[in-house]
Amino acid sequence: MMDNPTTLAGWIALFSQAELPVLKSSARALERLRSDESALNARAVAGVVTDDPLMTVKLLRYMQQRKRAHQQVELIDVKQTLLMMGMDTFFRDVPAQPNVEDLLHGHMDALVHLLRTVRRAQRSAHYAFDWALRLHDLHAEEVQASALLTHSAEMLMWCFNPGPMLEIHRRQQADPALRSAEVQKQVLGFTGAELQRQLAVEWRLPALLLDLFDPAEARSTRVRNVMLAVSLARHSATGWDDAALPDDYLAIAELLRMEPDRVRALVMHAADTP
Repeated sequence: MMDNPTTLAGWIALFSQAELPVLKSSARALERLRSDESALNARAVAGVVTDDPLMTVKLLRYMQQRKRAHQQVELIDVKQTLLMMGMDTFFRDVPAQPNVEDLLHGHMDALVHLLRTVRRAQRSAHYAFDWALRLHDLHAEEVQASALLTHSAEMLMWCFNPGPMLEIHRRQQADPALRSAEVQKQVLGFTGAELQRQLAVEWRLPALLLDLFDPAEARSTRVRNVMLAVSLARHSATGWDDAALPDDYLAIAELLRMEPDRVRALVMHAADTP
């Protein structure tokens, strides 16, 4: 087995060439759809893809790598992307394999962390899309996709580099005051944010992902939407008694022009909805 890269550029090159893994549940759902012609359509397939951040980034990477030079329109709407490429091409060229459960079979602790990150991304996307609709955002799908993909670099590192990722987690558990960027730099030689940003550039992922790193965009409604959705998903991941949640409710209330108590009720209702 080849040694893992030691530089940011090396990881970008590896991820750009690797067959990206997906969730086993996604592979099973897509296989069920493929075997039932009456249920197979772009909307149904898009529903599976957009619930899996790894499958989503795999599809968008494929399309952007094959986009013609004169195409200027961003491919961010998964259903439209599937309609454009066709079901046969999708199943042939963007296979739902390997799956992360098999890839991390010998690293069950890393798999647990990966699946927790996936769950946070799913919840972030759910919140961000709902709020985008409430704000009458004409491109709510981009907001949804950006929230879903916010931690895609971290997920890929859990898949392909579990040992060092577990070391980062161990150091942070031992010293809660240690900043994530600092320990990532120590262990990996670069930060997760640097990797995330570079992947977004290289794979031409939704422009909103790049805006998240731009201080000039910090007060934009769409950036605030995604950042608050990510924050809420992170703080609520271990329960609804996290000390940071009241501040989240206040910030979301400002975004949505809504009373904080109403925001809390809205969030709790969303949490109870399957």
